Amino acid sequence: MQPRLAGLPEDLRRALKEARKEHRWSQRDLASRLRLTQTHISGIESGKVVPRYDTLLELVRILGRDLVMVPRALVPVVQALIRDHSQPEQEGEGEERSLYADGDEDIPKEPRDEI
Repeated sequence: MQPRLAGLPEDLRRALKEARKEHRWSQRDLASRLRLTQTHISGIESGKVVPRYDTLLELVRILGRDLVMVPRALVPVVQALIRDHSQPEQEGEGEERSLYADGDEDIPKEPRDEI
């Protein structure tokens, strides 16, 4: 049997805190929306409190996020997609990019009949 989680993973706690700040909510604001105390929100963000699943789910959803089960092997891919989505577009990169090719050099050319 695996030991109980000592706290939420740091990256999840950081993401929750960043999402709260994006809404410009204090811990107290978020707590009142969830009918919790500010101390409880502080404990979750610091890792001192492990919320119940239903509390975590409600917290995530009120912040405009969702929990998704992803096979561990795909976690780096999903994280890269999220990172790419959250970064502001750089100049010259306004066009949609293929997920499978880095540019025209990777796209197979149709064979042409030579005359």
